[in-house]
Amino acid sequence: MSSRLTGVGVGPGDPELVTVKGVNALRDADVVVVPVMAGADGTDGGEPGRAESTVLHYVPKEKTVRVVFALNERSDRARREAAWDTAGERVARLLQEHSAVAFATIGDPNVYSTFTYLAQTVQELVPGTVVETVPGITAMQDLAARSGAVLTEGTEPLTLVPVTAGSGVLKDALEGPGTVVAYKFGRQAREIAGILRETGRLDDAVWGSALGLPGESIRPASDLDGGPLPYLSTLIAPARRDGTRGGKL
Repeated sequence: MSSRLTGVGVGPGDPELVTVKGVNALRDADVVVVPVMAGADGTDGGEPGRAESTVLHYVPKEKTVRVVFALNERSDRARREAAWDTAGERVARLLQEHSAVAFATIGDPNVYSTFTYLAQTVQELVPGTVVETVPGITAMQDLAARSGAVLTEGTEPLTLVPVTAGSGVLKDALEGPGTVVAYKFGRQAREIAGILRETGRLDDAVWGSALGLPGESIRPASDLDGGPLPYLSTLIAPARRDGTRGGKL
């Protein structure tokens, strides 16, 4: 039988937001791989990641296997890809020992997830591996629920932008119609606040970080003062609306 690798979305941090299907996938797997941040020497940094902390609400620690990813590495492509290769090789070995391996990822495994790179590497190393995914709640959905920001109405488009792609991409989106969601904007908070103000989208926008976790912060974007924010911060700039019920139909 072919081995099975399942990417399981475990949501943005609140363990209550893991779906029933996600919990079942974690429990049914022989082992659950959890990504951890690389330390200065490139090895396991020691601190549990958000995915691991969530997983441990549902499976025993001895069932989990930590795999290092250079999650914050963008400048050194060679180091980043070396980390992916090492992680892929580790998971490939696990698939040779077990028929079912789950990989826990924050949010959804098909939305800006490290699982994408892992699955591609593993399939090259272990041909015939069956890859499946279990969707998870995304940070934008959780922030919308916690802040009361409506993501879309009627015919409005929804644009999701990783600010790591450049602030110009975000500005173009904000100048268009519909709601704009920005991920990973914490390191450029001052610049992003300026773009929101310039495009007339500041007043209704909201940002959040550490959703569902101790230290959670949900604030109006107008409170952005340029101070440091967590890298994994999320911003929602709702579409311009006139308050008419069904006005965007």
